[in-house]
Amino acid sequence: MPTYRDEAVVLRTHKLGEADRIVTLLTRYHGQVRAVAKGVRRTASKIGSRLEPFMVADIQFYEGRNLDTVTQVESIGAYGSAISDDYGAFTVANVMAETAMKLTGDERATQQYLLLVGGLRSLATKEHAPEQILDSYLLRALAVAGWAPNFADCTGCNMAGPHQAFVIQTGGVVCDFCMPPGAAIISKEVTVLLGALLSGEWENVESATDQARSSASAIVSAYSQWHIERGLKSMNHLERM
Repeated sequence: MPTYRDEAVVLRTHKLGEADRIVTLLTRYHGQVRAVAKGVRRTASKIGSRLEPFMVADIQFYEGRNLDTVTQVESIGAYGSAISDDYGAFTVANVMAETAMKLTGDERATQQYLLLVGGLRSLATKEHAPEQILDSYLLRALAVAGWAPNFADCTGCNMAGPHQAFVIQTGGVVCDFCMPPGAAIISKEVTVLLGALLSGEWENVESATDQARSSASAIVSAYSQWHIERGLKSMNHLERM
């Protein structure tokens, strides 16, 4: 039976029988993988703790017809415990994992993998506020998937910004002439903040006001739910400002 090895982040786990677990992972080079981890729910298991949600590991698999089988696990990033101990970080990590599941399949998705691992690392080390990490991750993940938002020029006529209206359906800001009914009106500060979240300009993100952050989060949430099929159920559990 052929084997392969890859880095992977654990997205979700399910119990199987009395001692086994089905693990859904996003790998660096093989896309999403569903595999059986045998015996990991026994207290004597040496690898069970390395296959909890949000953990990053180097894993060896046996290829199977329907499910692969985990044979070896070496920890790379033990983020699960630090994230699970903080409710805000835990709910954000669940949204990130669900997003990764919706935006990837069984094809290689290295950029999505690296983006998710970076986000989980930031959550675990408390590098930034959880809600800001999430907003930045969602915008970047959607951009990698082909839905890059535009916070600069008008998406209708390309007039140079800044502009004060955002249209979810067109994926960006619009000028006064192109603004349709029902467009979200946002301030210049929010527009700048959204651009900073997308590009990772954390000094600008952290200097924003609470009101701007709240408005930006609402835009990011609505934009994500619009583009991700069937929405993100885990968003219902988020702690928002």
